[in-house]
Amino acid sequence: MQYKALCEYLESKPGSRRDMPFGPDALVFKVLDKMFALVAWQKDPLTISLKADPVDAVILRKQYPAVKAGYHMHKKHWNTVTLDGSIPDEEIRLMIDESYDLVVLGMTRAQQQQLRTLGWRPHET
Repeated sequence: MQYKALCEYLESKPGSRRDMPFGPDALVFKVLDKMFALVAWQKDPLTISLKADPVDAVILRKQYPAVKAGYHMHKKHWNTVTLDGSIPDEEIRLMIDESYDLVVLGMTRAQQQQLRTLGWRPHET
């Protein structure tokens, strides 16, 4: 997945916004001030860190060599994915969907309702 398509997909999530709280090398995507993706946008190839269910995180690491335990993240709950073309774009989008949903499902009901008014619906896995 290329940088432009990646950012467009991340920004298409209801309530998503860009931030750079860790400096110019890390592009963070947040939903209501909670991070759901971190893109090392100046790396070649790009990497993206995404939240994952702990069991799914391990499965993805075993399935794809490009998926590693989260770099500078809680390794049980985050994966860092190298976007080197070895993982289909649809699988990357599914990982993004799961990360976003996990973050939103950890929010209050009021926050979830706010996101529902913007079009959020949990994805079926």
